[in-house]
Order: sequence, then C-alpha cells, then structure tokens
Amino acid sequence: MTDEVKRTTVIVRDAEMAAQWYEGVQGMSRRMDVPFTLSGNQLATGKKGDQTRLMIMKAEHDTIGMIGLLQWINPKRDDIPAELPTEIPFGTPIFVVAPKDAKATVERARAAGLRMHAEPLEWSVTGADGRQKDMTGVSFWNLDGNFLKSSSLWGSTTR
Repeated sequence: MTDEVKRTTVIVRDAEMAAQWYEGVQGMSRRMDVPFTLSGNQLATGKKGDQTRLMIMKAEHDTIGMIGLLQWINPKRDDIPAELPTEIPFGTPIFVVAPKDAKATVERARAAGLRMHAEPLEWSVTGADGRQKDMTGVSFWNLDGNFLKSSSLWGSTTR
C-alpha cells in the first residue's frame, strides 16, 4: 500500500492574503477555513493553547495536492523574518504546480507584485513514459517566501 501526499501546510503571515494569492494567481479555491488551537503534541512548533487559523486551498482534485495555510492568531509569531528569501535553503519545500497556462500564471503573479526568479522559459524533458514533453516553465516566490515552479505542457512528441 502506498501513502498519498494530500497536503503541504506552510506557516503564513496572513492566511486571508495568502488565500487570495492562491485564488488569484494559481486558480485554487478554499476547501476549509477553521480556527485551530494547538494541543502541544502534534506540531513541532508553537505551544499548547496557541490560537491559529488553518485554511486549506485546493486545486481541481478533491483530496490531493492541497496547500494548508497556517497563521498564528494569538500569540503572534515573533520569529517571522522581515526579509524574504532570495534562495532556497536546505529542507525548504519547492512547490511544483502544473497550470493550464504558465504564461498566464506569470502575468497574474506579476499583477500581484510578486518577486520573479525566472521568466517563462520553453524546455523539454523526457517523461516517465519515455515521451518528450515540451514545457513552458516559470518560477517565483509567493507572499511568504515559498518558492513555486510552474510548468505547463505545450506539446509532446514520441521518441
């Protein structure tokens, strides 16, 4: 039996702003939005009794590929850096997103005032099925400094 990775949760400064970003740039929708009190047992962060807000964003699939947005409400976190990263440190997740149109995604990201890392680039890769896939990719950071790599398929040929 293989486990499924359903969701990755990231700590955000402002869950509402982050949710609006994922809706506007990535086209995701809100699946859940709940207050959440930490038990002090399950997460390796925060303290028992901390009040948080957990929002879960979903793409087209109903149970996999979701992103959780966890905001500390009370007490506020004092360890959130003022400066956002300019490179990806060890242990940091990279979100790989497959939009229908990477070029349109980058335009929405630009309109949101986000920091680009790489402009749209056309490239090819051999997929697991042995076929060449022609892609358009772009990479950027979101509002909380998470790195996203968005690639869309624009054609494919048999090798």
